[in-house]
Amino acid sequence: MHFYNEDNDKKFSIRIITVVIFVIMAIAGIGFSAYLIYISHSLYMYILAILFTVLSVISGFFNIFASSFYYRSYFYEKYLKKLKEELKPMKRLPAVAVVVPLYNEDIEQVEKNVLKLFELNYPKKLLHVYIADDSTEVQKVEELSRFCADNNIRYVHRDNRKGFKAGALNNIVRILKEEYIAIFDYDEYIVNKNFLMDLMPYFSDKKLAYIQTEKMYRKSSGLFTQSISLFDAFFFKFIQQARGSNNTAIFAGSCGIVNAKILKKLGGFPEYVIEDTFFSFEADMNKYHSLYLPEVYAEGKPIRSFTELVRQQWRYNYGDTQFLWYFYKHKKPKSMSPLSHIDYITHGFGLNYISVILVLFTLVSVMIVFSAVHFVPLTVSQVFQQQYIGTDLEIFGSIAFVLSLLTPVIITKIYFNSVKKGIMIFLLNFSLAIVRTKAAFAAILGKNPSLKWSRPEKRRKHDIIFAISNTKTELTMGIVLIALGLMATMQHNLAGGVWLLWYAVLYMLATMFMYKYG
Repeated sequence: MHFYNEDNDKKFSIRIITVVIFVIMAIAGIGFSAYLIYISHSLYMYILAILFTVLSVISGFFNIFASSFYYRSYFYEKYLKKLKEELKPMKRLPAVAVVVPLYNEDIEQVEKNVLKLFELNYPKKLLHVYIADDSTEVQKVEELSRFCADNNIRYVHRDNRKGFKAGALNNIVRILKEEYIAIFDYDEYIVNKNFLMDLMPYFSDKKLAYIQTEKMYRKSSGLFTQSISLFDAFFFKFIQQARGSNNTAIFAGSCGIVNAKILKKLGGFPEYVIEDTFFSFEADMNKYHSLYLPEVYAEGKPIRSFTELVRQQWRYNYGDTQFLWYFYKHKKPKSMSPLSHIDYITHGFGLNYISVILVLFTLVSVMIVFSAVHFVPLTVSQVFQQQYIGTDLEIFGSIAFVLSLLTPVIITKIYFNSVKKGIMIFLLNFSLAIVRTKAAFAAILGKNPSLKWSRPEKRRKHDIIFAISNTKTELTMGIVLIALGLMATMQHNLAGGVWLLWYAVLYMLATMFMYKYG
């Protein structure tokens, strides 16, 4: 992965170009919506115009603030440089607990990665390794217990999963005597042994609740796996840096250090699906500080299957949707700037924006196709005549679709020098739209946060039955869109038919990805 790294003037210019691209998209959508309302003279067209307006305003909001992350991140390097210049050596090194939460993980990988933690550059008498185990498989519990006993690792096992990862961490926090807690996931392998020595001096700020470092997957081959890695890369290279200077950088659950005293004052990790986001918010609301360091100290196991990706995205959007309710209930307006409000709102709505909005835009597209006349050559004066509104809508829909495709491609090309990965990200977002939407509704309805599958949790490449049974909704939507596309074509609306058929293919990609990658 090659991150764009030219001189500062050029980097700044690239960010300005990024902002311009997003702003143009926002203005075009909102401007066209206003035009539709102005020329609509029937109830049906008013409904379409209002739907377009709502979607355009939401899209415009997120596009503009997405661009602001790119812009704001540019200044973070200067912000960190100033912090480092003011940094003073610690008078003494405190005791640190390094905690690894587990749940029925691969024992061999756990042992390899946990033993690597003992190589961290830090006084051994001050470095204590813990395993917070929620495993339910008896054999794994026994093996882990023996492994920990043989390697001076403190092993804590629970017989239930109350509170999930947060519950497991809180169970250990209650018995900890150490002043700071470093957390790593089981699959994360230390690649820079200076993790503790580099980070601990920042805790001379007694109000600092946590430090988060950049998370990255290990390098891997294959377009699918490399493209997934860019999901995190965009977040850590731009969003986290932009939010870092505003004290709203998120603790991302691992590859970070938490002040144990502050954590206990806040009542531990909030026991939600994405406990890290909730904890970050609580720390901010209670006027504690946070810090994001864009350095990689450990690399995680890359996601190689579509099943893994779906599970991850389900958990993220379930948790993000929960967080929106939590945010509105617990926010303290006097403790927050307008920018902080926006940072948290965009975080909670982020995956909903690229899932629910995609689904809604698809439904509006169906309405457009069956309200539209055929494509015809238009003069400038005809564009503003009511009888051509359907054609205008169809043209706009096509332009909006092309822009939505080109934007991730352009951004990925600019910052990561890859067109292919940008296209793959676009396709993956469509293939994940339904499952993310389901996760949002599951969170709203208070359903079980786990995602159920029709088969055991194993990678099943080239298993068509598994692929079909676990993407039934996407397949059904695709089939319906194919039928509607063919219907439009038979009514001599070729453009509308092709439009809907293209949408059908995009949604049915979920089945293809599940079949190809397992």
